[in-house]
Amino acid sequence: TDFVLKDGQSTDQYEAEMKRRFIEEPANTKLLIVVSKLLTGFDAPSCTYIYLDNELRDHNLFQAICRTNRLDGDDKDYGHIVDFKQLFGDVQQAIAVYSSDELDLDDGGAAGNNVELKDWLKEGCKKLDTTREALKYLCEPVSPPREIEHYLHYFCGNAGMPEALDETEVLRVAFYKAVASFVRAYSAIAQDLEAAGYAASDIQRLQDEVAFFSEARAAIKGHAGEELDIKPFEADMRHLINTYIQADPANNLGAVDSYSLVELIVATGIHDAIARKLNQKGKLSRNAVAEGIINNLRKTMIRNQLTDPRFYEQLSKLLADLIADWRSETVSYQQFLEQAEALVRKMAKGQRDGGSPPELAGHHEAQVIYHNLPEILATSRPTHEVRESSPDEERRHLEMALAIDRAMREQAPAGWRGDDARERQVLNALFPILGRNREATQAVFELIRNQAGYP
Repeated sequence: TDFVLKDGQSTDQYEAEMKRRFIEEPANTKLLIVVSKLLTGFDAPSCTYIYLDNELRDHNLFQAICRTNRLDGDDKDYGHIVDFKQLFGDVQQAIAVYSSDELDLDDGGAAGNNVELKDWLKEGCKKLDTTREALKYLCEPVSPPREIEHYLHYFCGNAGMPEALDETEVLRVAFYKAVASFVRAYSAIAQDLEAAGYAASDIQRLQDEVAFFSEARAAIKGHAGEELDIKPFEADMRHLINTYIQADPANNLGAVDSYSLVELIVATGIHDAIARKLNQKGKLSRNAVAEGIINNLRKTMIRNQLTDPRFYEQLSKLLADLIADWRSETVSYQQFLEQAEALVRKMAKGQRDGGSPPELAGHHEAQVIYHNLPEILATSRPTHEVRESSPDEERRHLEMALAIDRAMREQAPAGWRGDDARERQVLNALFPILGRNREATQAVFELIRNQAGYP
């Protein structure tokens, strides 16, 4: 206890905290060792495995089994009992003798605590076959010969259509989940397939399918610009693929894996980014590579649009022109790549790429406000009032942008986003600067809300 108790913490307090973390923070308590204690209270639905290394009997054994018996999300189909003391007969006896109605099993209720003992290998085979068939059914409409590029077209649509990714999003999400379920089911019994009755040829076919669908899944995520969006929710997928299928090559590890395609183009150039991120195995045609670049550019623009609407509207027009040139074969593949890289670098520079008064140098948020003010003010004026752009008008916008920037840095309370009272303080600070124009004030407020540089 000298090594785990904090200053002034009692043993009871430490145990209560560990139970709380086990139940409420399972990601931070992946392994909990309990010695010489009843397991009542260690009741977390997320608990999937229990390792029995003590000769439990009767009531105590049944209590232990029930710790893993609650379902918890799509990735837990049943609990696993890993028996180091050859208690299988005792487990069967305990389940036969005790019912949930006779036991104090925390707050799970009778239905939640009933135990049905299943053979893990038989259940694993059933799960593998089910997920495999479901995945194949989902992919049935993919055009033959069903190479990676055909999967890209089916699950991402036509990159020339701005709405294509949105229209196929449901399909992609279903595919990501189906492949994940198939990989997990395969990994669960991969080392015991022969014992489960699979022939050597069937085992090899299974391994080839898992490898192919994992590759297709990664290609689709990269092609649609969704790789980093999904990564935080699938921490176990890479481990399973590396362990049971094929480890990632060295050049795909480390920093490169945390970059989006667009970020990697800025960091290394477009040719290197394609080779390391979009077309690692060199299987894609030039058209597929071009569509992947277009999708990633469009995805980035949509994601960042609210941070600077006017700037990203200009970029969207440039992207539309680039797509039109590529579709009409006005530009060669090399020219397309050069123009795409130039567009990416322009996007990375943002409004710092000239066009701002020198007074705004080094003030990114003020630059964004300055460039968006003309349209905001124009749309909030009465329809009969028209103002032509002039040096005086531009100076007024500059002074207004600087005043807004100064008000945000000096008057905005900390943690104002999402707090109604503090947001009203921000609105009250903006209101007089914008000539007491409520519509313009609200529009500028929405723009400011998306500026990470303001506290």
